[in-house]
Amino acid sequence: MFEKNMKFAYLLDLYGALLDEHTKNVLTSYYEEDLSLGEIAEETGISRQGVRHAVKHGEEQLAFYEEKLELSQKDDTEKAVLALLEQAKAALLAGTDAAPLISEAIAKIKK
Repeated sequence: MFEKNMKFAYLLDLYGALLDEHTKNVLTSYYEEDLSLGEIAEETGISRQGVRHAVKHGEEQLAFYEEKLELSQKDDTEKAVLALLEQAKAALLAGTDAAPLISEAIAKIKK
């Protein structure tokens, strides 16, 4: 069985503009519109196996872009740093020590 890895839906949002139009359309139908391989084949006029190949090829391209550009990882780091800074702000407003939280945020930024 061919299972969806939803991480690729997120990577499609980040790197979709870098894909050729055909691959982007197939991946969008598959991940965002939740169409089956058969439905996409019918819609595009190619075989189900051709659609599966396009999906796998597109996933490989997205994984390559992520490996080289690391935008997803950077986004995850930014969210973690923002959460730490929000906690530090709350600690400061409560009159408690925020230094450990700020130090952790700085450490994440430096990685």
